Amino acid sequence: MKILFVSAEVSPLAKVGGLGDVSSALPKHLFYLGQDVRIVMPKYEMIDLRFSHTLIAKNIPVQIGKDRQYINIYQTFLPKTEVIIYLIENKKYLSQGEIYQHKGEFGEIQRFLFFSKATLEVPWATKFYPEIFHIQDWHTALIPLFLKLDRRYVKKPKVLFTIHNLAMQGRWNWQETMEFLGLKESDYPTLSEAFYGPFGRDFNSIQQGILVSDFINTVSPSYAREILTKIYFSRGLMKYFQKRKESFCGILNGVDYNNFNPLTDPDIPYHYSINSFSGKKKNKLYLKRKLDIKTDENRPLFGVVSRLTFQKGIDLILQTVPLIIQEGDIVILGQGEEGIEQSLKKVARKYQKNIRVFIKFDASLARKIYAASDFFLMPSKFEPCGLGQLIAMRYGACPVVRRVGGLRDTVRPLKFEKSFLAKKVRGNGLIFTEYDPNKFWKAINYGLNLFRKKRIWRKVVVQLMKQNFSWEKSAKKYENLYKKIVD
Repeated sequence: MKILFVSAEVSPLAKVGGLGDVSSALPKHLFYLGQDVRIVMPKYEMIDLRFSHTLIAKNIPVQIGKDRQYINIYQTFLPKTEVIIYLIENKKYLSQGEIYQHKGEFGEIQRFLFFSKATLEVPWATKFYPEIFHIQDWHTALIPLFLKLDRRYVKKPKVLFTIHNLAMQGRWNWQETMEFLGLKESDYPTLSEAFYGPFGRDFNSIQQGILVSDFINTVSPSYAREILTKIYFSRGLMKYFQKRKESFCGILNGVDYNNFNPLTDPDIPYHYSINSFSGKKKNKLYLKRKLDIKTDENRPLFGVVSRLTFQKGIDLILQTVPLIIQEGDIVILGQGEEGIEQSLKKVARKYQKNIRVFIKFDASLARKIYAASDFFLMPSKFEPCGLGQLIAMRYGACPVVRRVGGLRDTVRPLKFEKSFLAKKVRGNGLIFTEYDPNKFWKAINYGLNLFRKKRIWRKVVVQLMKQNFSWEKSAKKYENLYKKIVD
């Protein structure tokens, strides 16, 4: 089957969050299953400096409203694979500045609306005519609408729309967006579906993607159930999901275990496995010394690698810090909302002995934190799937999570059971349900009691590292879904 996989992020070419990891790993595993899958992404400025690529088509016109632009298409390969990546270059909209350079501004909406429109030229320029477009998140959500309005196709490709996070919807003022697109309500039936925000009618990219795509999925079964039935999780879109519920499902994300592997990871100083643990503790000592955390080497290390947004429960971490630092040390890496960033900087200044905060994206440091941590904090308000808890397990760090969304699907309560014949560890993480700092601390404290018993904790780490959330099963589910949509 011919699949055009479209995403704003693809690791390692351009990545800000988990979307980049998924958009790299899933196409690769689909390729292993024998599918002819190719990726489309913007040719960001940063890509010029890192990856070789070949110009394969140039000066292709793209009309977006009254603006006529020209694009060039380059070809490269997903590293260590034969998966082709098409890079779309356009100086005005796509190829200057960072990936998300106009946060919260219309410029960001314009960038990805143009990317969606420009993507329709890829099949004609490359002679690769897909049976299905697999589009990712709000950045690509207008592709099915543009396809409906494109008169060049005799038989139009189908569209699978995967939603990774409903917190970002690609919303802007209705009139301004419609003028930019050069569209009228009468151009397509779904454009008359009004979506209202606090300041009046909005154009909502994800809303249009839900209504127009042939099939929609999200990245865990529990999150799919939540957004169909609970207003909070659906972020104002529940009635549209319910309208499409017969063409909607959840497929759990996976982790690329070849990429995230403590036995071979080039970004960590000491390698280790379930058969040889010494490297795990050495990584902790290395990171504490590197970060000048001068505390007892046996104290547990708590790691946080996250987008710093309201979704991620950082406020619970901030409220629990005084209790955590009595027992261990904390390293936090991420970037996001300014208020959260400032609060973390403030608490790091207050507890200089025990806390280090890094406001940036740093993939290498993230891996060092996973490898060094004993516990990984992820107390999300909502979580479509989450990759952090899965990567943490792979590196032997115990996730502490709220029972919500994909965290509910992947983390089971950690229990130590004694019997006449043996002592067993069951589960793979520490879980709390109510969004409350006391409940969060209770889950952490249970883990600390296990951590103090070194023989038991060794069993815990083995149990964590034995978990299997690889992409093989999920890729097969996507393959079956493609066949269902196309048939």
